[in-house]
Amino acid sequence: MKATEMSDAPSTPTTQSAQEPLALGTAAGAHVIAVTSGKGGVGKTFISANLAAALTRHGLKVLVLDADLGLANLDVVLNLHPKITLHDVFTGRASLEEAVIEAPGGFSVLLAGSGMVEYSRLTPEVRNQFINVLQTLTPRFDVVLLDTGAGISDVVLFSVSLAAEVLIVATPEPTSLTDAYAAIKVLATQQKRQHLRLVVNQAARAGDGRAITSQLQQVLNRFVTTDSGRPVRLLHLGDIPADNAVREAVMRRQLLLQGAPGSPASLAVAQLANKIQATLLS
Repeated sequence: MKATEMSDAPSTPTTQSAQEPLALGTAAGAHVIAVTSGKGGVGKTFISANLAAALTRHGLKVLVLDADLGLANLDVVLNLHPKITLHDVFTGRASLEEAVIEAPGGFSVLLAGSGMVEYSRLTPEVRNQFINVLQTLTPRFDVVLLDTGAGISDVVLFSVSLAAEVLIVATPEPTSLTDAYAAIKVLATQQKRQHLRLVVNQAARAGDGRAITSQLQQVLNRFVTTDSGRPVRLLHLGDIPADNAVREAVMRRQLLLQGAPGSPASLAVAQLANKIQATLLS
C-alpha cells in the first residue's frame, strides 16, 4: 500500500451522529468498547462473540450488545433463538431485563431483531432509546462490547460514538483495507478520535497485521489530521490467523473457544483478551 489517499473510499458524512463520542462507559462503570469495520464480512461479529467468551474467562462480567440495528446476526453466530429482542424493548413490549440473556461462554447478550427497516436510519427516538438502554446496562457489567454494523452510516457512527474505545476489524484484502481507512478517517475527523485499535482477521502469516497497521499509519500520517494537529494513531491490537477451525465453528454456530480451544485462531483470540485486559481494563 502506497502512501496515497484511497480515493475510492466512501465520502465522510457530516451528520450529528458522527460528532464527538459520548463514551458512556467512561463514567458509568463498564468499559464500553465498539467492535466495528469498514466492510462487512470480515468476521466482526465472530470476533465480538469469542472475545466476550475470552474476557469472561478472566472473571469479568461481559455483555455483547448487538448494535447492528436492522441487520443483526449475533443470534446466528451463537445459535440463539431469542423470544425477546432489543426491538421489543424499544416498542415497550418487554422489559430490558427480559431481553438480556446468557450466551454460550458465560457472557450476556442483548440481541437486536433483523430485517427492521425502521432502524436503518437514525431518528431522535432510536438515538434516545439506545442511549437509555446503554446507560441502564453499563453499571451492571465490567465490559460492554458493541457489535456494530459495518461502514460509516449514521447508525454505525452513532453506535461507535457511545464507546470509549474502538476496535477496527479488517482482513488483508485491498477492499477491506480501503474501507477500514475510510472508517478510521471518519472516526478521526468527525468523532475526534486520537487513537484506534486494529485487529487483522484471516492473517496469512505472522507479522501481517503489524505490517498492515504500519502501512495504514503512513497513509493516515499524510492525509488525516485531527483538530489537535496530530495524526490519528492506529495501534495494532493483534491478528487472527486464517484457520479452517473458524469456518467449521461458524457453520456449527458454535463459539470457536469452545469447539476448538487449541486452534491457532482460538489462541489468538485469547491473546487479544489478554492484551485488552492489560491495556484497556487495568
